[in-house]
Amino acid sequence: MLKTPTTIFLGLATSFTFLLISPPPPKSFYHSLYISTSLSDNTSISHHLHTLTRRPHVAGSEANAEAAAYVLSIFTSSNIKSHIASYEVSLTYPSSRSLTLIPPPPETPTTFNLRQEIYDGDPYADVADEVQPTFHAYAKSGTVSGLVVYVNYGRIVDYLTLKEMGVNISGTIVLARYGEIYRGNIVKNAYEEGAIGALLYTDRKDYGGGGGDTRWFPDEKWMPPSGVQVGTVYNGIGDPTTPGWASTGDCERLSEEEVEKGGDVPLIPSLPISGADGETILRSVGGDVAHEDWQGSIDAPTYRVGPGPGIINLSYTGNQIIGTIQNVIGIIEGAEEPDRFIILGNHRDAWTFGAVDPNSGTAALLEVAERLGKLQKKGWKPRRTIVLCNWDAEEYGLVGSTEWVEENREMLASRAVAYLNVDCGVAGPVFHASATPQLDELLKRATQQVQDPENSSQTIYDSWVDSSNSPPIGRLGDGGSDFAAFVQHVGIPAAAMFFGGGYPVYHSMYDDFVWMEKFGDPMFHRHVAVGSVWGLVALWLADEEFLPFNYLSYAKELQKSTKDLKDEISETDISLNPLFKSIDELHKAATTMNNQRKEIIERKGWASMWNKDHLKVRELNDRLMMAERAFTDQDGLFGRSWYKHLIYGPSKHDDYGSKTFPGIDDAIEKAKNLNTADSWRAVQHEVWRVSRAVKHASLVLNGELT
Repeated sequence: MLKTPTTIFLGLATSFTFLLISPPPPKSFYHSLYISTSLSDNTSISHHLHTLTRRPHVAGSEANAEAAAYVLSIFTSSNIKSHIASYEVSLTYPSSRSLTLIPPPPETPTTFNLRQEIYDGDPYADVADEVQPTFHAYAKSGTVSGLVVYVNYGRIVDYLTLKEMGVNISGTIVLARYGEIYRGNIVKNAYEEGAIGALLYTDRKDYGGGGGDTRWFPDEKWMPPSGVQVGTVYNGIGDPTTPGWASTGDCERLSEEEVEKGGDVPLIPSLPISGADGETILRSVGGDVAHEDWQGSIDAPTYRVGPGPGIINLSYTGNQIIGTIQNVIGIIEGAEEPDRFIILGNHRDAWTFGAVDPNSGTAALLEVAERLGKLQKKGWKPRRTIVLCNWDAEEYGLVGSTEWVEENREMLASRAVAYLNVDCGVAGPVFHASATPQLDELLKRATQQVQDPENSSQTIYDSWVDSSNSPPIGRLGDGGSDFAAFVQHVGIPAAAMFFGGGYPVYHSMYDDFVWMEKFGDPMFHRHVAVGSVWGLVALWLADEEFLPFNYLSYAKELQKSTKDLKDEISETDISLNPLFKSIDELHKAATTMNNQRKEIIERKGWASMWNKDHLKVRELNDRLMMAERAFTDQDGLFGRSWYKHLIYGPSKHDDYGSKTFPGIDDAIEKAKNLNTADSWRAVQHEVWRVSRAVKHASLVLNGELT
């Protein structure tokens, strides 16, 4: 047919009309693109980590401010609107330290140099002097002298063992090894047992590969003999001088005396020391031989408990300042629900170079930002707002994230859908995840979509599942990272994920790029994988019309935890019937919620596409979002009122330990010690408190007034 100008015009018009009405790609298209090899880039992640770890960058330092500027530049170049949220917070640094061992004659005293040694070929030798001298943040300043007592890991159970052996701790300086509980609890336990000082060391058995012919970094992954695990000994969360409110400008602050009375900062001096120094001190300790499971590596000296005859002279002086910290915040505004927030967070500050902790997570966060920027260029816009957060001063006590949450508490309580945390993103193989239970299924879905970095023929999920065909998902009750303020203070659903876990050079000068490149993730494929899972979960939360929460998982998890609790108190008169009843109500409410969601989806069709009840969907999503808040109580845990969540919280004697029903757990521990009618009544009261919180969550899910 001859094409006339008219037919050409009509053809062009038809094509143009088709282009006008052609729908954009579905969100699932962008989600698949996000995890594709065309967007991921292990070379870029490696470059980010190398840049971030070029210098030590402790909170409050110039180097950490430079790292913040780098993160901000990557966010901005990825078309993400970004800003710095600064706070003025209490930070401590070491001014002076000394440690001398006075052994029994005829041996002469040893004064330790307290230095981590650079290694042969260390590419960071030129900036090694920028590493802070080994210390404990917020440690008590003072000078003490006393006989040494070896206390194993410094747990409550270890002190019970020493009492059974007839060892008196009062007036001594304890020597404890890292490995089982949080270092702040080690120092606090020592004080409560009557010690006047504490030394914490990294035993070769736990961090040095077991001794013998084992070599250490840089030849192998293990901690060198001079390596020291530094860290905070603060038992609280956030700036100690502003408990419960943000450290902004000329805000109200507690005095140093008031902070000490609060009970969260140590009241005796402490120092972290190396494995080599720890073994030297142990050689000066006599007394009874320690139990077999208290002994060290195969070629270590025989460990005895003391006291003495070795005497330790310990002196520490800290410098406390009000310093500026910088959170970097990036925001991709939602196109349909801009007032609903999906928040991703990782901290940036490190005790030294921080290749694993935390900048493997920071590099993954920058990878997520760059991939989201590429999606935006291809036309993607999130339904809900995505907020990328790079926290500061986490190492001091989750300070940056906590101050931000406290400042934005009311906004977050009404608008935050979920918080997704990656701290140490990669320390080795094997995927791990923890979450509030309504996010369990979402984590499983995401890992079923992402290739296993160890085996390209399977997914992460395939390698993650255990023999029961169910992946082990932890809970977020501990105070180990920045999810704490979101979950435990406000009640926001959350998840955390990482590859690896514990690693030997943790918090030492040897956590550098060389260690990561040789042992943590040589090809940076694990970094790519954690970025893929992290971002995919965020995309589903941001884009799916119905929030992908499953409260049936929550009810089942609570049922399991309550049965475990029943076994623990089986020989008491405590009744768990109120709790079992409220969990049954939660299960029914979750089932009803799932049915309502299903009904709305099934009603959809051509007739309802243009007349859909958006308010119905929004209202249902709000119930899903707010149900987690109902597990909080305004009075908080007894004696620990900042912690509002009654389902998940840290163990009273181990901040790294996650507890289900922490208030009940605290009350049981107290009742076992006192064994009075009032103390057991307090346990029953805590059971009632939790049961009321669970019932409130059911009411929120039902969405109807009583």
